[in-house]
Formats: sequence, structure tokens, C-alpha cells
Amino acid sequence: MPNPSTTNLLLNLEFEPALEALGEGFYDPVVAAEFPHHVLRFRNDDVLGQMGLDAQQVSDIDFIEAYGQFQSREPLLALCYHGYQFGDYNPRLGDGRGFLYGQVRGTDGELYDLGTKGSGTTPYSRGADGRLTLKGGVREVLAAEALHHLGVRTSRCLSLIETGESLWRGDEPSPTRSSVMVRFSRSHIRFGTFERLLALQRPDLIQRLLDHVIEYYYPHLWQQPGAYARFYEELVQRTAELVAQWMSVGFCHAVLNTDNMSITGESFDYGPYAFIQTFDPNFTAAYFDHFRRYSYGNQPTLCHWNLEMLQRPLVSVIPQADLDAGLEQFKLHYYSAYRQRMLRKLGFEPTDTAEAEDLLVQTLDFLQRSQVGYHEFFTELRLQFQDTWRVDPGHIFSESALLNPPQWQAQLEQWRQLYQRLLQQYPETEMAAIGQRLQQHNPLTVITRPQIEAIWEPIVAEDDWHPFYDLLQELRQP
Repeated sequence: MPNPSTTNLLLNLEFEPALEALGEGFYDPVVAAEFPHHVLRFRNDDVLGQMGLDAQQVSDIDFIEAYGQFQSREPLLALCYHGYQFGDYNPRLGDGRGFLYGQVRGTDGELYDLGTKGSGTTPYSRGADGRLTLKGGVREVLAAEALHHLGVRTSRCLSLIETGESLWRGDEPSPTRSSVMVRFSRSHIRFGTFERLLALQRPDLIQRLLDHVIEYYYPHLWQQPGAYARFYEELVQRTAELVAQWMSVGFCHAVLNTDNMSITGESFDYGPYAFIQTFDPNFTAAYFDHFRRYSYGNQPTLCHWNLEMLQRPLVSVIPQADLDAGLEQFKLHYYSAYRQRMLRKLGFEPTDTAEAEDLLVQTLDFLQRSQVGYHEFFTELRLQFQDTWRVDPGHIFSESALLNPPQWQAQLEQWRQLYQRLLQQYPETEMAAIGQRLQQHNPLTVITRPQIEAIWEPIVAEDDWHPFYDLLQELRQP
């Protein structure tokens, strides 16, 4: 049998010890668990391309050797961090069921992490088993692929391997099946990574980590004047734009603790997330979020708060006045990004006209009052749009059973009139471009909890994965 290290491209990647070079104060070396069984359930050939690999030269066995058996790879690093969880500071955190497998350069020249989830216990497991349920892995694959194809900055799943163990969980029918997942992301450095160093009273390590972050993830600022303050300004902007992306696609992350906030402004670590079914700012995805702290509508406020908490460690390096000036721009960045994305969902390029602003306000007001399906509304807009809407507002949604119940007609009629007035600001030749934007920004498939349950049932009952793969294919359609 050939040595896998000479034939398996995944084991021959050029890893960079960037985070490892920070020193042992940032991680603990760990050993991966050994699993009784390995079945590759998902492989992301798109991500392989980003890693510079030809998917046809990477077999399913290669995935299992690298990301199920963890052959020939060390060191494996469980990262250290703390965090604010539901508003309370928790120093008992860290990678409890995963580790940093390695760091590689993508074809875009950027540094990426390969991080595991469900790969065994670490010093931070706190008595837990360090495992990931198969359903949890399926849910994260779906979240990451859906958000990526919706134009949201997100980590992605490189692989999901079922590992043959029976797990007991309070939030799933048990025993349930186990898995190990590998995540491909820009970084696993979190707001909580800095917060831990403040708790340890190590300003020297805060500066070392900040230099590392700027060098690798904000290289255009590296060794430039005012780099520290400009880093925070950019992180504020990235975070504001990210939450605007979530809000526009109707995504509720569910657990926006500071240990789930990436220093690169990328979404990751999906737990009990959900896409809203109707426009309800109070919608809360996590069943244990009893006070609705992380409700859909509260996400911008909580991301702003998380950035404010991050100031506490950063102030040892960055003057408070610079931090305050950076954070002051959050609302402007957020609304600019949200407005842009929502107007495109309505078919228009961002414009400063009063009609555009009124249309956005009236759209959200109608969706909240009527509780018509959030995604169904925009899907109907995409499917029903015609050039004749520019001529006669009576044609708008005239064939839509979804939007014609009598109790909504007065408000919908007002919306029709406003939509037509905005259409008339464009020449007739622009109608095709508006239709194209509606298609580009309003997907036909958005995953909801009932859909996830519908694809999970055949997996449990018959080990039938076809609905899962079919749904992934639908999510990837433009």
C-alpha cells in the first residue's frame, strides 16, 4: 500500500505556521480522536479549487485520511479564547471540540484556516465529549453554502465525515449520529481571543496579536502610519457590512457572543441559526435565548455592543479617542450596506431619491404588518416582474395569489403606486436590467427549518442523502 503522504494531495499542502509562530500562550497542542467508522458525506470541490487543487485528483479516501483519520498532520492546535456570552463574561472557553488543522494560502494569495469541529476532546472541553452530531454538521454545511451563494461573507465547509459513534444530546432525539467537519475560513481569531489576554493582564500579548492580525489579514495597513486605529475602523466597517448582509437575506445567527465574532468580519460557527419566514424583528432562533437578546432585529445592536467590548483589550494599544471615532461610524456603514442590498432586492441600483427611501421603508412596513412570507415576497417580485409595471401600477402583482387578500389591499396599493413611480424614473431600456437584478438578488430557494427537517428525515429513516444533495444544488443556483 503506498504511503498516503506521497499520494494524497490534501496531506501535501504547503502549510504556513502563522498562528503557531505566536507562541504557546495562544493555543495548546492536542491529539485528534480516533473514530470507529468513516463515511464522507460532503466534500466541497469549490473550496478545493480555492486551495489550488484539482478536485478530480482528490479522492474521497484522500478526504478520510486527511480529515477523518488526521494522518501525518501535526501540530494540531486548540485555540485559547474567552468571551461575553449573553452579556456575561465567561473565562471558561476555548476550542472544546475542535482545533486548527493548518493554515494555507488560497489562489487569491490570502491566508486561510482549516479548522475542525467534532474532532475530539481538548483541555477546554470541560467534561464534554468533544463531538459534533451529524445533524449539526449537516446544518452548518447548509448555512455556509446558502450564505456564500447569497453573497454573505462566510466560512465554508470543506468536508463532513460521519464517524460511527452514538451521541447523547438534550436538543436532539438520542442516541444520534456523530460527525467531524472541517471549516475553511479566513481566521479563527475571535474578539474573545483579545478579551482573554486582557483578563490575563497581558498587554504585551495584545499588541503581539494585533500585529499578527494586521500583518496577515489587513496587510495594506501593515507598518503604515496609524495602522492600529485604521484596523479598528476597518473591522467596524466589515462587521457592520456583515450584519447588513445577514439582515437583508433574513438570516438570524442566534448566538452572537464575542467568541463567535471573527476578527476578519466573516460569519462562522453556526449553531441554532434560522432564516426568518416572515419579517419579524423579534424572531429568535435559539430556544434558550429566553430574553431575545440575539433576536433577528437586535443583531445590529449586538454587533455594535460586541465591538464596544472589544475596545477594552484594544485600548492598551489604541487610544480611546481613536476607538470611539471608529465605532461612531458603525451605524452609517450598516445602513449604507443594508440600503444598498435591499434596493437591489427590489430591482434598483442604490439611488439617493426620496422615492427610493420611501419604497424601502414601505416595503419593510408592509412585510411586518402583513406577515406575508419574507422570501416569498421577493420571489414573487422576481417571477412576476414585467415591463408593463412601468406603465400601469395595476399590473404589479396582479397575478399573485399570495399578495391579494383584501385586508392588505390599501397598503399594497400604496406600495404599487410608489414602485411604479420609481420605475418611471428609469428609461424603458433599463427594465431588462431591473429584471436581471431581481433574479440575481432574490433566490428561488432559501433554507428554512421545515426544509432542514425534511431532508434530515430520510437520512435518519433510510440513510437517504439525495434530498440533502438536491437542496445543496438548488442553493448553488444563481
